[in-house]
Amino acid sequence: MIYLRRVCSQRVLVDLLAINPVTIGQVIGETRTLMDAQKITVSQTAHYFSSAQELHAWAQDGATTSRMDLSQTLSHPALTGMPRLDFQALIDRITVPYQATIEQRRHHQRGGARRPGTRGGIFRQKITDADRILATVLSQRDLCNQQTLADLFGVSRGTIRNAIEDVRPLLEQDPHVPMPAEQRFATAADVLASVTGDSETPS
Repeated sequence: MIYLRRVCSQRVLVDLLAINPVTIGQVIGETRTLMDAQKITVSQTAHYFSSAQELHAWAQDGATTSRMDLSQTLSHPALTGMPRLDFQALIDRITVPYQATIEQRRHHQRGGARRPGTRGGIFRQKITDADRILATVLSQRDLCNQQTLADLFGVSRGTIRNAIEDVRPLLEQDPHVPMPAEQRFATAADVLASVTGDSETPS
């Protein structure tokens, strides 16, 4: 279940559980087959852990990763234009239809339903679904260009472009109407520097 929710890779599970990779792969395949038969689906988590140490530290002490800290910074009300609780509610509303959109596209690309027990597209995402929504919100507010967003999230411009193309139609259907940003930033450093203060009041 941890793997299917994209909490971490199989390699990290091997390190955590001290079980060989073949056994992990078999267990995941068997579990997925049972879930498919029962039509059980699980959502992707908001955070991905790249090592056993990161996941253990978070579970034991609530230690954050650099990716968590970045997402927290970029979801600052001054950047999203809304309080954090409102932004989280927006993510909650958008995530399910977003995942449905992605699955429909994969279904079309496969030419049919996924065969039981196959990987089903579970692999390490360059950014999480929540970060894809966050990047699209920032783009929707015209906070900066796509290359700056790519620099902020540490991915390619193509990844950001694809995220925006997938998420923007869903945001346009949402009741929330974004307000244009009061300032447009030229670089990732400029964006981060703008929220170094403690103020949580949307601009």
